[in-house]
Amino acid sequence: MVLSEKIFAAGVVGAGGAGFPTHIKAASQVEFVLGNGAECEPLIHKDYELMLHYPALVLRGLELLVESTKAKKGILGIKEKNSAAIEVIQKEISTKPIELTLLGDFYPAGDEYELVYAATKRLIPPAGLPLDVNCVVSNVESLYNIAQAANDIPVTEKLVCIAGAVKKPSTFFAPVGTSFRELIKYAGGAAVSDFAIYIGGVMMGKLSFDLDDVVTKTTAGLIILPADHYLVKRKNQPKENFSRIGKSACDQCSYCTEFCPRYLLGYDVQPHKVMRSLQFTKTGAEVWNKMADLCCACGLCTLYACPEDLFPKEACDNAKVEMRMQGIKYKQTTSPKVHPIKEGRRVPLKQLVQKLQLKQFEAGTPFNKKSLATSSVKIFLRQHVGEKAFPIVFKGDEVKKNQIIAKVPDGKLGANVHASISGRITEINADFIKIDE
Repeated sequence: MVLSEKIFAAGVVGAGGAGFPTHIKAASQVEFVLGNGAECEPLIHKDYELMLHYPALVLRGLELLVESTKAKKGILGIKEKNSAAIEVIQKEISTKPIELTLLGDFYPAGDEYELVYAATKRLIPPAGLPLDVNCVVSNVESLYNIAQAANDIPVTEKLVCIAGAVKKPSTFFAPVGTSFRELIKYAGGAAVSDFAIYIGGVMMGKLSFDLDDVVTKTTAGLIILPADHYLVKRKNQPKENFSRIGKSACDQCSYCTEFCPRYLLGYDVQPHKVMRSLQFTKTGAEVWNKMADLCCACGLCTLYACPEDLFPKEACDNAKVEMRMQGIKYKQTTSPKVHPIKEGRRVPLKQLVQKLQLKQFEAGTPFNKKSLATSSVKIFLRQHVGEKAFPIVFKGDEVKKNQIIAKVPDGKLGANVHASISGRITEINADFIKIDE
C-alpha cells in the first residue's frame, strides 16, 4: 500500500483546523513540503508541545510526505522563540532532507499564505492553493499522524491544549469524541464558576457554552474565559448587532485594511470597503462585497486593528455568503505584490494578547504524558472537508479501539472514521456514532 492509501485508510485530515483530507496532498507532486509549526493563536501551545516531545515522529511524517510527493526538500516552519523545540528538532534532522524556517512571534504566522512566502518567497495566486506554487503545507500534528498511519495506526486521538481560566492549563491526548466537560475536568476544572469556551482559539475559533460538545480531529484546544470577559461579551451578541453598529459607526479610517495580512501580501482584500456594503443598497453591496472574497478570516481587523471595536471580519464573512448565494466570484486581475511596509505592520503576539485582555491567562500548557481516558464518546461522521462518512456498524455492535466504523462514499472526498475507544455502539444517527464501554 502506498503512503496516500495508508493515510486514507487511517483517516488522517488537517489537524490544524481546516480538516482537508491529507491523502490528497500525499498523492500530489511538488517541489517543497512545508510543515506548519507556527501556531499563532494566543494561549494555544499544543503544536509546540508536540514538536518538543515527539520530534522524531513529526519529522518522520514530513520525510514520508517529501518522499511521497517527490519534493526536493521539506521545510519546517517554527517560531524562533521556541528554542527548546528547535534544539530537539535540530538533533533529528542532520541526516534528513529537511531544513528549518525560523519565524517571528507575530500573528498570523501560521496562515499558509504567510508560511509559503516566508519559506520559499513564492506568492500563492489569489484564491489559489499552495499546490499552485509547487508546495504542500501540512500541520505538524498531521505529520505526526502520517507517521502513525505508515505503521497502520489510525487517527483516534487528538492532541488538545486546555488554557485560560482553568486550574491546570495543560496539553494532552484525548480520544476523538470526548466531551468538553471531561477535557476541562482533566485540566483541573474551571477556575471560575461562570465561563464560556472558545473552541480552537479566540481569533478564528468558535464561542460555545456547551459542555457536552466533543473533540473532533480538528479541535486544537479550548480556551476557557470568564463569562463576563471582554471577548465573550463582544462575541456573544446577536449577529444583527455587528451590522447595525458598523453601519452607524464606521468612519472609513481604513486601519482594518492597513493591518490585513493578506492585503500586505498583495491580495485585494479591503475590509474597510466591505464595511461600505452595510451603508448602501444591495446594488452598492455587490460593488463592495467583492473586497472580502480573498479574506482569510484571521480576525485581526475586528479584534486588533479597528479603533472603534467594530466587526469588519464579520462583515467580510457575510459578504462572502451573499456573493456565494448570488453566484458571484471575484477575480483579482493583477499578480500579488508584497506591500513595501509589510514587515513594519506585523502584529506581535504579545501586543495582541495585551489588546485582547488575555495577559492574566498567558501561561505554558505543559504536556501531560498520560492520555485522558473516557468511557463514552460521540464521534461525528463529518470531521473533515468533503462528504460525510457513512456508518458500517450497527447499534448494539461491539467495537474495538482503532476499528473503522464509518467510510467515505466511493469516489468522494472525505476521511474514514474509527472507534476511539472499545465498547458497544449505543446510538447511530445522521450526524454521529456513540460508543459506551
